[in-house]
Amino acid sequence: MHFEPEVLERLKQLEEKYAAMGQNMQSYLEGLLYADFLKYWDYIHLDVLLNLQTPRTSFPDEEIFIVYHQITELYFKLSIKAIKQITDAEERLDAATLTKYIKRVNDYFTHLVQSYEIMVDGMDKEQFLKFRMSLLPASGFQSAQYRIIEILSTDAQNLIYQGSREEVTSAADPKDYYEYFYWKMGGKELATGKKTLTLKQFEEKYTPEFLHLIDTYATRNLWQCYKALPEKEQANEALIHQLREMDLNIEVRWPLMHYKSAVRYLQKDPEDIAATGGTNWQKYLPPRFQKIYLFPDLFSEEEKAMWGKSTK
Repeated sequence: MHFEPEVLERLKQLEEKYAAMGQNMQSYLEGLLYADFLKYWDYIHLDVLLNLQTPRTSFPDEEIFIVYHQITELYFKLSIKAIKQITDAEERLDAATLTKYIKRVNDYFTHLVQSYEIMVDGMDKEQFLKFRMSLLPASGFQSAQYRIIEILSTDAQNLIYQGSREEVTSAADPKDYYEYFYWKMGGKELATGKKTLTLKQFEEKYTPEFLHLIDTYATRNLWQCYKALPEKEQANEALIHQLREMDLNIEVRWPLMHYKSAVRYLQKDPEDIAATGGTNWQKYLPPRFQKIYLFPDLFSEEEKAMWGKSTK
C-alpha cells in the first residue's frame, strides 16, 4: 500500500510523540481502529444538558428562568477562563494579547446584557411572582462566578463598600478587605442589618475559596497585570478601551439589567421590604450607589461622579 509523504510524516511525528512518553504507537493505533466515531450529542453531553432543568413548581415559565441562569453561568465560566489566560500566564503578556482576551470577556458580557430581555420579556409576571417564592432563599446574588470575575480582575480594596472606604484605608493582608466587600451589604436585612440566610449560605460555601483567590491574585490580578506593562503599552488605546468597556459591562450594565428586572417584577416600598425581612435591593443593585471600579485610574473624576447614571 502506498502512503503519501504527508501521511508518512504524520506517522513519524506520532511515533516520536509516543516514544518520548515511553509509549508504543502501535498500541494507540490499534485503539483508534476499534474506537467508535465521535457523535455531536455525545461530545457536548446533550442529553445531560437538556435534563439539567428541574423546576420546583408546575409553572411553565420557571424553565425559562432556570435555562437563562444556566446560560449566564456558562458565560461567566468562559469569562473566568479568558481572564486566567492573562493572570495565570507564565510569562508577561504584551498589550495586544491582553486586549484580545479582555475583548472576549466583553463579548460574553455584551451578549448577556443584550439577551437579558429574553428572560425579562419572556416570562409571565404572575407566574414569576408565584414560582419565585418556592425558590427562597436561593438567589442570583449567590453567583460565586460573578464574584470570582471581580476578584480576578482587580485589587481587593477596590471592591470595598463605598460607605466603608474611609475607615478601611489600608490592610497588611488583602484578605482583610473581604469583610467589607460591597456585595455583603446587599445580603443584609433592611430592618435589622443582620445577615440574611441567603448571605449566610453563600459565605459558608464560598468564603474559603474567595479568600484563597484574593491571596493568590493579590499581585497578579488583571489590574496588576495591566500596571506591570511598560508605560508605552499601558497607553495602548485599544487596550484601554477594552478595559473601560469591561469595567462598565461588569459593574454598570450588568447590574443595571438586574435592577430593571427587579423594578418590573419586585417593586416594593422600603417599608414593605423591611417588614418581610428582605434586603434593600433598591440601594444595592444600582451602580450609582455602589461606585465599584475595577480599573479606577482609567476613569476621570467626572466619569466616576456619573457612574451608573450612563452606560457609555
